[in-house]
This record gives sequence, structure tokens and C-alpha cells, in this order.
Amino acid sequence: MLVVAGGLLLALVASKLSEGFPLPAPALFLLAAAAIPVVVPEVRTVERIGVVALIVILFDGGMHIGWRRFRRAALPIASLGILGTFATAAVMAVFDWTTAWIIGAALSPTDPAVMFSILGNKSIRGRSGTILEGESGVNDPVSIALMIGILEFATEDGGSVWTIFTDFVVEMTVGLAIGVAGAAALLIFMRRVELPSEGLYPLQTLAAAGVIYGLASVSHGSGFLAVFIAGLALGDVHVPYKAQIRRFQVSLASLAEIVVFVALGLTVDMSELIEDRVWLDGLLLAIILAFIARPLALAPLLLPLRLRMGERLFVAWSGLKGAVPILLASFAILAGVEDARRLYEIVFVVVAFSVVVQGSSIPFAARRLGVRMRSA
Repeated sequence: MLVVAGGLLLALVASKLSEGFPLPAPALFLLAAAAIPVVVPEVRTVERIGVVALIVILFDGGMHIGWRRFRRAALPIASLGILGTFATAAVMAVFDWTTAWIIGAALSPTDPAVMFSILGNKSIRGRSGTILEGESGVNDPVSIALMIGILEFATEDGGSVWTIFTDFVVEMTVGLAIGVAGAAALLIFMRRVELPSEGLYPLQTLAAAGVIYGLASVSHGSGFLAVFIAGLALGDVHVPYKAQIRRFQVSLASLAEIVVFVALGLTVDMSELIEDRVWLDGLLLAIILAFIARPLALAPLLLPLRLRMGERLFVAWSGLKGAVPILLASFAILAGVEDARRLYEIVFVVVAFSVVVQGSSIPFAARRLGVRMRSA
């Protein structure tokens, strides 16, 4: 208890210190945990922690964006979140097909925990901030469904590209339907059923998010998409004790962010990154991803949008990686993919580069590109 509670207090202090430095708080959590000379060998446990944390973060992120903001940028969010994810994975997979597709799928999504942490307390003029936040919510379910399909193709006999496509369509369709239906049912329940204490209303929404995720998952749909859609639907509607619910969700999402980054950081042995020169492969891949793959994949999608050139460049540069790519790489380990541990460590290096270098450069990039950003 002393160690866990003390670590949480240190994380909160680190969050405060990050206000005076350009380094994002998630980067501090990840790097500090990785520097601890203790490695958690059970990837399955960390994967479960990551799934639960992502449910909380996506639900809170959906409520933070809200349907009104999302609707104003729905087309670019959908195109970047779906087509951009596939395009980024494809650009990263120009060499060995199966292995490169696995690492490309792992690195294709931006991370909602990092994006909401950096942009959540910022007011950005125009649609670029909403596009980045919405993209990080949409492309996580897309990349997870894509990764699951690729892993089935790589590890099972009789798999095909068509199987990946059909599984993806089913997961997205079922997840979308259950997300909308679940939000409608929750809204009716919250308005008609009076609970004995106001403190129970935030717990009600948390339980509902878990039920929506579970129903979508057991129905072979994307539970993450369902949770994000439910959060979007509830973001702008009036329900009892909405302010208390929002404060609770924000606090819980902040706790989930700390827990998932620390847990993922503990799975990496820094000495192995140095001895096997994994850091060099990861650094080269991070540079390719930031300067070539993502801008090249998003260019045809950003071109028709009514955005200034500076906003387009800002969106292309600000696709930050985080806990989700590491979580996806853990799927490869659990699936028994050959050399999956090395892939996992490479993804960790790419994520570390993204949150440290790209994340800390967001305010500078916004100023240079003429994107107005201020603390909200």
C-alpha cells in the first residue's frame, strides 16, 4: 500500500511539474516506470489493465468531445480515423508483408490518453484540435480490429485478406450499433430511475460503459468503438448530476492514464533495448513514421478538407503514439507471433520518441504553423 500510494502521489506531482516543462505527463509516467529495475513478466495481466484503462479513457474522451463538436468535423475524423489508419499501416508495411503489417497496425493509431492529456486543457482555434481528439478515439477501435485480423491471418491456417476485411466490417458495424443503442438505453434509465444518492450516478455511468463494452465484445463487435460512441452521445445531453459525472469520469480517466503507462513501462527491460540495439531500430522507425509514413498517408485525406496549410501540417505532425500501440504489440506476444518480443520493444521505443519528442513540440509546432492554442 505504501509503495502503490506513494507512487501515485509521485505521479500526481509529476503531472503538476509537467505544466512548467514541455514534456507531457504520460511521457514521465512511461519513462520513469521503464527506468525502474523491475520487469513485470506477465504481459497478459498488463494487457488486461490496458483494456480496462482504455475503456475508461475512451468513454471519458467521447463525453469530452460531445456529439456537437464531433459532428462539425465528422468527415475528417472518420476519414483519418479509418482510411488514415489503414494507409499508415500500409505505408509502414512496404517490406516484409506479415511482420511489417503487424508492426504497422500497432503503430498506426494515435493514442487518446496522450492526445486528451495534451489537448484536453487547451483551446485550439479551428477544427484541428477536434479532428485530432476525434481521430484518436476512432482509430483505436479500427487499429485493434485490424490487428486482431492480421494476427489471425499470421497464426492460423486458411486465413485470407478477405477474412480480415469481413471481420473488420462486422466489428465496426456491431460496435457502432451497440454503442448507439446502449447510449439511448442509458439515457432513458438515467432520466427515469432515481438513485438514492448523487454519489451513485457516476458509478452508474461507469458500470454502463463496462456493460456496453462487454455486450459489444461478446457480440463479436468492437467494444472500444461502442464505448466511444456512447460517450459521444452522452456528452451534450442533459442528465441528472451531469457535472458530478463529468468530474468523476475525468478523475478516473486520469488515474487510468497513470496506471496504464506505468504498467506498460514496467514490461520493458531497458538493458535489452541497449544490448540488442533495439533502440536504433525503434528510433529509425519512429523517424520514418513521424516524417514520412503519417504525412504521406494523410496527405490525400487532408488535401480536400477546408483547412489552412498550417492546420494540415499540424494535424499530420501531432499524431502522437502512446499506450495503445504498446497494447497492440502485446497482442502479438499473446498470439505467439515469431520474434514478437523484439517487435514489442521496438514499438516501445517508437512510443517513447513520440511522446517525448513530438509531444513536447506540440506548443512550438502550433506557434510556428499559425495554429492558435491557449490554456482553456
